[in-house]
Amino acid sequence: MKILYLMRHAKSSWNFDGLSDKERPLNNRGRTDAPQMGQALAARNLQLDLLVSSPAVRALSTAALVAKELNYPPERIQVLDGVYEADLDRLVGLVQELPDEANSVLLVGHNPTITDTVNYLSPSAVHEMTTAAVVCLHFQTDRWADVHRHNAELYFVDSPKNHED
Repeated sequence: MKILYLMRHAKSSWNFDGLSDKERPLNNRGRTDAPQMGQALAARNLQLDLLVSSPAVRALSTAALVAKELNYPPERIQVLDGVYEADLDRLVGLVQELPDEANSVLLVGHNPTITDTVNYLSPSAVHEMTTAAVVCLHFQTDRWADVHRHNAELYFVDSPKNHED
């Protein structure tokens, strides 16, 4: 079985004129939501083989904050440039190119592509992924090249809203 966690980066800041889109950092809410979602994943006893992130500062920061909560070594985060501006076909292609020795993978990326990819791979529809939301899909296959909605199960959808006091 392959387990894929697709996560939209946490809330980013628009307060820095002169920064490129790729350089935008997390805002205060994002810096709170990302570790909170990492804790929620840790509470599910998540054991990651691989954490993949877009190179955008907001995505990589989200990945690093989640990794810390999961005791996943930050130096093992794999940054894939293609995630940043990927469309649906490219992101699905990146998933299908994941190494087969990794059975459990978290990929941190951007909307609208994360939501599109979830809905392409999931047998059940998921509304728009909010910032820091995570979807878990289980695939009945031993090869990432074979992941498809026909061998998928939507295991859970989680977001920071589910963890508010």
